[in-house]
Amino acid sequence: MAVQGSQRRLLGSLNSTPTAIPQLGLAANQTGARCLEVSISDGLFLSLGLVSLVENALVVATIAKNRNLHSPMYCFICCLALSELLVSGSNVLETAVILLLEAGALVARAAVLQQLDNVIDVITCSSMLSSLCFLGAIAVDRYISIFYALRYHSIVTLPRARRAVAAIWVASVVFSTLFIAYYDHVAVLLCLVVFFLAMLVLMAVLYVHMLARACQHAQGIARLHKRQRPVHQGFGLKGAVTLTILLGIFFLCWGPFFLHLTLIVLCPEHPTCGCIFKNFNLFLALIICNAIIDPLIYAFHSQELRRTLKEVLTCSW
Repeated sequence: MAVQGSQRRLLGSLNSTPTAIPQLGLAANQTGARCLEVSISDGLFLSLGLVSLVENALVVATIAKNRNLHSPMYCFICCLALSELLVSGSNVLETAVILLLEAGALVARAAVLQQLDNVIDVITCSSMLSSLCFLGAIAVDRYISIFYALRYHSIVTLPRARRAVAAIWVASVVFSTLFIAYYDHVAVLLCLVVFFLAMLVLMAVLYVHMLARACQHAQGIARLHKRQRPVHQGFGLKGAVTLTILLGIFFLCWGPFFLHLTLIVLCPEHPTCGCIFKNFNLFLALIICNAIIDPLIYAFHSQELRRTLKEVLTCSW
C-alpha cells in the first residue's frame, strides 16, 4: 500500500500528480500555477467509512431478518447496500493500515503491502462497479413495476433477480481485476467513463418516464375530482424535486471521479487538469458519502423496513 501523503489513497495509481499540500487552499501545480485543493484527512476518511459501514450493515441485516422483504426489489436494495458496505469496509481497512504504518505500530514487507493493496483495490473497484449496476437494476425494477404492473410478478421473479445479481457480481469482479491490471491503458479508462455515462442516461430516462406517467395518473385522478390544476401541479412539482435530488446526488457524488478519469485520457499534462487531479481524494470521499446517502433514498423510506430496523437495533431476533 503506497504511502504518499494525501495521494496514497486506494486507486492512487490513477493519480500521477505530486503530493498535495494538506490543507484547503491554493497549491502550486507543476507549471507554477495556483490551484484550489481540498485535503481529506485520514480521520475524515475513517469516519465516513465507519458511518457508511454501520449504516449499510444495518440495511443488510434488516432485509435478511424480515422474510416479507425477501422480494426482487429488496434483493437489489440489499445487494446495493452490500456493495457499498464493501466499498466502505475496504476504505476503513486501508485507512487503518496506513495509520498503523505511519504510527510505527505495524511493520510489514513491501511485497506484503503491495499484495494487500491489490486485493483492496479489486474489492473496491468491483464494489463500485456493482453499486452502479444495482442502482441501474433498481431503476429498471421500479420502471417495470409501474409500466407492467399486472405482469410485474411474472417478469421480475426472485430466481431471475438472483441470476441478475450473480451476473452483476461476476462481471464486476472480472472487469475490476482487468481494470487494476491495465489501469494505465486508455481503453480501460474510456470503458469506465462510458459505463458511468450509460448508467446515468439509463437512470435519467427511466425516472423521467416514470415521473411523466405518475403525473398523467395524478391528472386523471384530479379530473375525476373536478380539481385538475392544483393536484397536477403540486404532484408534478413534488415529483420533479424528488427526481432532481435523486439524479443530482448520483451525479454529484460519482461525476467528479469519472471526470478525473476522463481528464487523464484527454489532458494528463495540462496545468488546469493537474489542478483537478490534486483533488482526487475528495472525489473518493464523495463516493463514500454516496454510500451514506443511498440507504436513506432507497431503503429507509420503507415503513416495514424501518419497523424491522427498530427490532434489529433492539436485538429482537
